[in-house]
Amino acid sequence: MADFSAAQTLDQMPEAFVSGTAISREVSRAVKAGKLRKLASRLYTRNLTDQPEAVIRRNLWNIVAGYFPGALIADRTALENAPAEDGSVCLVAERGNDVKLPGLVLRPRRGTGPLPTDRPFIAGLFLSSTARAYLENMRASRARGGAVARTLPRRQIEERLDTLIRRSGEDAAKRLRDEVRALAPDLDLKDEAQALDALIGTLLGTREAELSAPTALARRKGRPYDPDRLALFQTLHTALRNHPPIARLAPQRSGEETATLAFFEAYFSNFIEGTEFAVKEAADIVFRGVIPNGRPEDAHDVLGTWRIVSDAEEMRRTPQDGAALVRLLKARHAAIMDRRPYKHPGEFKLAENRAGATVFVAPDLVDGTLDQGFGLCRSLETPFQRAVFAMFLVAEIHPFADGNGRAARIMMNAELVAGGEERIVIPTVYRPHYLSALKALSQNGRAEPLIRMLDFAQKWTAAIDWRTVEETRRELDACNAFLDPAVADEEGKRLRMPSLMGA
Repeated sequence: MADFSAAQTLDQMPEAFVSGTAISREVSRAVKAGKLRKLASRLYTRNLTDQPEAVIRRNLWNIVAGYFPGALIADRTALENAPAEDGSVCLVAERGNDVKLPGLVLRPRRGTGPLPTDRPFIAGLFLSSTARAYLENMRASRARGGAVARTLPRRQIEERLDTLIRRSGEDAAKRLRDEVRALAPDLDLKDEAQALDALIGTLLGTREAELSAPTALARRKGRPYDPDRLALFQTLHTALRNHPPIARLAPQRSGEETATLAFFEAYFSNFIEGTEFAVKEAADIVFRGVIPNGRPEDAHDVLGTWRIVSDAEEMRRTPQDGAALVRLLKARHAAIMDRRPYKHPGEFKLAENRAGATVFVAPDLVDGTLDQGFGLCRSLETPFQRAVFAMFLVAEIHPFADGNGRAARIMMNAELVAGGEERIVIPTVYRPHYLSALKALSQNGRAEPLIRMLDFAQKWTAAIDWRTVEETRRELDACNAFLDPAVADEEGKRLRMPSLMGA
């Protein structure tokens, strides 16, 4: 940022600015009068109340330009797009030494100035092109004097390249490689360009360079995964480990009682996904094989779900490794979606899918993300912990074009059945709680709402008698289980525990 002329008034100055000779006297008088505050050498602010660090961060690039006019944002800062964890801002400038400020250190170095491929930035600064930033970060550097190294460690370069391929595709990595090759002679970084070329080629499967980042190693093995989802899974894993153990053993039930519970499990699981039938219609489909002429596919969704959840042997099957998880998940999905061939029953999705603002795991990352997540799931000790985790794992990855919610809840209850514990049924009126709890974890990283919600749903399931379909229907009706959520909100009703219905 250029110096201000003496004619400028304090009101025209930005919140924070670097003083120069043209205004030094005016600035000195303003400081004595209490109208300006000095933050560092030559750095002043009109803000007399906020913390210096906050003021400087808000005005970062104008301040950088005031100390180093026309500088190039370079090295790690050009890739991180922000100061490093120790406040370092790396630059290429014609002259100048390090400038220490509250919360920041401006670190210029000599070097090749802005090239035609670099981009104009704020206040007359320049920003290194992406290709130049990658290339210059391939230079080895060391942390000195307590400051971070000027360039990123190789592992972080690998992670960023994997992210580039994951989000923008292989063609984006190939374009980057071509741009790096073209820039290398101008920057005298041919060795660095060759090393970067080898990294990109290894991630694309055409070269063999040494790798260290887990995401890069997984991609080389043909099992790339979504690291953002893995972080969510780790959050849930930690929350489940910290949650007091829950164990609600399933009672001994007669054949009819077991069939009734399985029927309503399938009924509500489909209702959540918009496959809506009256209880009598659904019972006719399941127990009497009556397929409505106008809705054969919907009927088979209910029937396919019920066949799985009512099969005691099937519901005791849980995977022991990632490959078994994929086989079991695909088989169950194929049974649910059998009459919808256009939904590719038993096959993972070929196109990206989303729900509202949530974009689920990309198709080429499904296998690897399932594998990574499953490792966390198997390490959990109780059936309830594994059930919650398995449900969220499938729901968050969303591996199929359709039927993901039903598949996720089947995997959840299979963990409970295999452990001899009560299932979890999510009735219609409780659907918003279920979806909002999923969203709280998916979008905000808050796992506790999901654990609490499923804990309550299991407690509620255990409290229902599940005697016969008709008797249970009446009990569920008294619990408000069938209420449309919007109607329930309007009437101030919620899911009730059977033990409280007489209160």
